[in-house]
Amino acid sequence: MKQIALGCLATLLLAACSSPNGSATKTDTIINQDTLAKAKDTPVNNNTPTTYSLCFLSKKGRDSTSVELVIHGNKVTGQMNWLPYQKDSRKGTLDGTIINDTIHATRTFMQEGMKDTLKLNFLFKNSQLSQKPLKLNTKTGREQTDEKAGYEIAFDSDTKLHK
Repeated sequence: MKQIALGCLATLLLAACSSPNGSATKTDTIINQDTLAKAKDTPVNNNTPTTYSLCFLSKKGRDSTSVELVIHGNKVTGQMNWLPYQKDSRKGTLDGTIINDTIHATRTFMQEGMKDTLKLNFLFKNSQLSQKPLKLNTKTGREQTDEKAGYEIAFDSDTKLHK
């Protein structure tokens, strides 16, 4: 029964990140092979930066993390949901900036009834999203981005999920 529920949840996550044909607005100009322009070179339609909406999924065993990014100029917003198998999920929002290929964002989330925030670093390059891992700060007892680590957590893009 739990496997059916997880399967339904994964299907809903994928459906939430996909848009039906013909529903894109006139400012949606992303093509599967496009790469995101750097902030200073962001394409403009009628003096308004183009908005990109992108979805990604990372699976590790039975745990999964979904990321939906909305990029407007150099501003990044979105949602990030960590869904560990048989544990309390961590669902929340992202708010940050993109400079060149690097996204610096603050993740605000709820877990076990508590609201918390984390600073996260992502690399968005060649239509691929990756993240620096988190580590435990033994002084504060809180997780934080491991700034010395590489971008080790890889996410599959929406285009790969539907092929």
